[in-house]
Amino acid sequence: MARERHALTAAASAKSRLVDLPRGEPRAELHRELVGHLRQNRTQLREEWVARIGEARLLQAMTQEEIFAEATSVYDSYVAALETGTLDDLTAYARNLSERIIPRGVETHEVVGIVLLLRDVLARSLFAKYQADFEKLNRILDAYEPAANRIANTVAVGFVQERERVIRQQQEAIRELSTPVLQVRERLLILPIIGVIDPMRARQLTEQLLRGIRENRAKVVVIDITGVAAMDATVANHLVQTVEASRLLGATVIVTGLSPEIAQTLVTIGVDLGKMNTVGDLQGGIEQAERLLGYKVELG
Repeated sequence: MARERHALTAAASAKSRLVDLPRGEPRAELHRELVGHLRQNRTQLREEWVARIGEARLLQAMTQEEIFAEATSVYDSYVAALETGTLDDLTAYARNLSERIIPRGVETHEVVGIVLLLRDVLARSLFAKYQADFEKLNRILDAYEPAANRIANTVAVGFVQERERVIRQQQEAIRELSTPVLQVRERLLILPIIGVIDPMRARQLTEQLLRGIRENRAKVVVIDITGVAAMDATVANHLVQTVEASRLLGATVIVTGLSPEIAQTLVTIGVDLGKMNTVGDLQGGIEQAERLLGYKVELG
């Protein structure tokens, strides 16, 4: 057990560590020489990297000035990660960068592409510097390549995670807009549903409706599914559960716009349509709802 705990502790510590810093004077000196080379040639290597980004037609959603500014920060963070052997600062910067450039339309392949370009630009500079000393070149590359690959992976994963978070937020916003709970009269709500209903959207629909019933103290709800072409048995069953849940909160539900296909699905799963309050269209549903609430309905 003690050995297992030690292994777990070491694994957790290694997550934020890029590589083990070289031990012993020769290896430490080699590491310092590598970092020193990248710092001393910062201007030249950064400019070469920016030029390669342009040639590859990456980050076209950004201006040249923005690309140069970000390239400077990424380069410095990259070298700092190599120097310290830790990824914490680079990870934080990659997350911050992702938050800023994802809304600009920058794609995942572009971020991966620019990091790999930087890795290659720096590797080429090492080949040029040490080409006359093949043995030393191998030792330098042995120190550089694993760390460079880990850096590229860290930046790419950070970008993908941030992009997924943004996509989830956008999907949530779209669902909110696509299933609005509207109060048209006191104690009367309308839920017009348009488009495809999947199980996730069906659950969100129920949550929104029940929250709307509670907040508005609604007594009647009209659910209009005219804009829903079809629904499978799972979603149809969820609709029935939504009607029952609304009834438990004290609200009568009127379903309008029921298509023959959806009606057949409801029958197939065993729903007694005679027990479900259905009206042909939305206008008829609103008129029936107003009668239930005691409003005088004027027929044109």
